[in-house]
Amino acid sequence: MDTKMLTFRTIIKKDGRYYHGFVPSLPGCHTQGKTIEEARENLRDAIEGYLLSLKKHGEPIPQDEGFETTEIIDLNKLFEGSSYA
Repeated sequence: MDTKMLTFRTIIKKDGRYYHGFVPSLPGCHTQGKTIEEARENLRDAIEGYLLSLKKHGEPIPQDEGFETTEIIDLNKLFEGSSYA
């Protein structure tokens, strides 16, 4: 049996008292948790449920074609001569 592994980019953000997690490449695949770790566990469950539903309905699995970068902005330079606080 061939083993196929997929990687999905997930995003977790603080949302009030909870953490909201979602998968950009799987529309509607959202969850939450009281902690980051709980949100991560719930995301894994949500992804697996999403993929099982796709298979059941004969739909293709979307591929995550996005990528992430990190940009650093020097606020002192950007707001030179004025306050940003």
